[in-house]
Amino acid sequence: MEQLPRLFNRRRMPMLAMLILNGLGQASAAIGMALLVERAFDRLLVGAAPLAPGDIAWLGGGMAGAAVLSGWLRARERVESERLGQDYVHNVRMKLHRQLVTVSPRALQKRSHGATTLRFVGDLSAIRLWVSRGIARLIVAGVTIVGVLAAMFIIAWPIAVALAGVMALSGLLTLRLGRNVETASRASRRRRARLSANVNQQVAAIGVIHAFGQADREHDRLRRQSKRLRTATIDRARATGNLLGLGEGSAAMATAVTIAVGAVEVGAGRASPGAVVAAMAIVGLLTAPLRDLGRVEAYRQDARVAFEKVGRFLVGPGSLEEASGATPLRPGPGRLTFDNVWLDDSLTGITVTAEPGSLVVIVGPNGAGKTTLLSLAVRLIDPSSGSIHVDGQDLAGATLASIREAIGVAGPDFPLIRGTIGHNLRYRYPDATDEEIDRVWRLCEIPDVLRVFPSGEETRLTDGGGNLSAGQRQRIALARAILGGPRILLLDEADANLDPDASTVVDRVLAAFPGTILLVTHRRERLADAAAIWHLRDGRLVEAGPAGEILHEDGPTTRMFDLEPAPA
Repeated sequence: MEQLPRLFNRRRMPMLAMLILNGLGQASAAIGMALLVERAFDRLLVGAAPLAPGDIAWLGGGMAGAAVLSGWLRARERVESERLGQDYVHNVRMKLHRQLVTVSPRALQKRSHGATTLRFVGDLSAIRLWVSRGIARLIVAGVTIVGVLAAMFIIAWPIAVALAGVMALSGLLTLRLGRNVETASRASRRRRARLSANVNQQVAAIGVIHAFGQADREHDRLRRQSKRLRTATIDRARATGNLLGLGEGSAAMATAVTIAVGAVEVGAGRASPGAVVAAMAIVGLLTAPLRDLGRVEAYRQDARVAFEKVGRFLVGPGSLEEASGATPLRPGPGRLTFDNVWLDDSLTGITVTAEPGSLVVIVGPNGAGKTTLLSLAVRLIDPSSGSIHVDGQDLAGATLASIREAIGVAGPDFPLIRGTIGHNLRYRYPDATDEEIDRVWRLCEIPDVLRVFPSGEETRLTDGGGNLSAGQRQRIALARAILGGPRILLLDEADANLDPDASTVVDRVLAAFPGTILLVTHRRERLADAAAIWHLRDGRLVEAGPAGEILHEDGPTTRMFDLEPAPA
């Protein structure tokens, strides 16, 4: 299973070093500014000789240089911190995607699509903010504050101690208020995930909503979810606002403490007016880090929840993994064998073989386990027990790439994807030769599909190919499945709800495909073309054998299709 990557690895250590150097640079600029201010004010206020033009130029130029350096370093800090955050999030995103593409469809269907999308969008955004504007800011500000307070301790140690106390108190209060942000963040993200899932569902089922006249009802439902999200978001803003207010108050308190302690020290003769003014200049430079404390804590609390959700996704069940030492499937004619296969409560003790080059028709009522059986055959699911072999080799010990190469599949669970028609046609085998492409295109009548669209293969598809007819989608799906010459072809209701022309294409593919075909269907006319029939009911194989024998008997299959047993 994938694990969350380490933040500071060998690749990101130089980025950490740059942030530390940036903090040292900002501390140096602040200290330099303070020393110059102290010198200037002590010269002006203690009754010494007026500053010479050369001194004014030197002091003014030094202050200007320190100010420019400080501004440049803050700008560089933002760039370096964003580089750190983006690099880390890229690493997490790739691990998330690696986990996503190895999760079996069966396991993924049990998760909310809205929540899954949130892992890649909202959660990664929260993690990026924490790394780039939280951790990076803490590193730079921490180095800066330590350096500046050390210098302040030399200039006027009572002021330095007072400032350290203000910062320590502010930090403790920030941690305390941060708990409220965590609670509010969890509520807000929960509401956001539910609303996102609802919108995704409505987009996918817009036809159902219109057909059953439920637009107003769904609108009301979304309104309620939106109001709950609005309330949760406002609650989070309130909690975050308290943190920001604490930061502003801490900055003001630091200024007040510096003036008060400085006045006492000057009055007691232990500090010069220039030292107090220098301390005020330093406090001004520390105001930004103090104000940032609230934001940093808000980022941290948001990221805590995000890390938790991302971590659960990465270690979630249902991943398809290659066995250690997996080997590619050996070449063979396409014999597919199920050996006492069980799958939870879906399939029970399936033992059956599809002979090479045969057409096996799989029938049974809805929910019998037909689609599940195909998913096992292409190893989109692993059985609870038992084994599945292709040409004598156990799929559990074969590489996933070789399984995908050996088995083509088409059906409603394998829709067209966003992109161009050409991208979908070549998706299974991008490196197909022109001869192979021409053969498959003609077999599936792809030129007739492309002729309808002015852009041809460059025509872009919406989700699932929604801008195509059912027949056009099926032609493309069939071409995609057989491109590259797999030895086994799995078709799940490939001939359902098609017009006569599209059904003819399916007939042509079934007749021309040289390998083994497993066809799930409810059409009785397919039985006559089958070499074998497998009949599933409630996850059990209730009948299996040569089609000629089964159709001559008064068994489950003939009764299901209301057939008279064929004469002997």
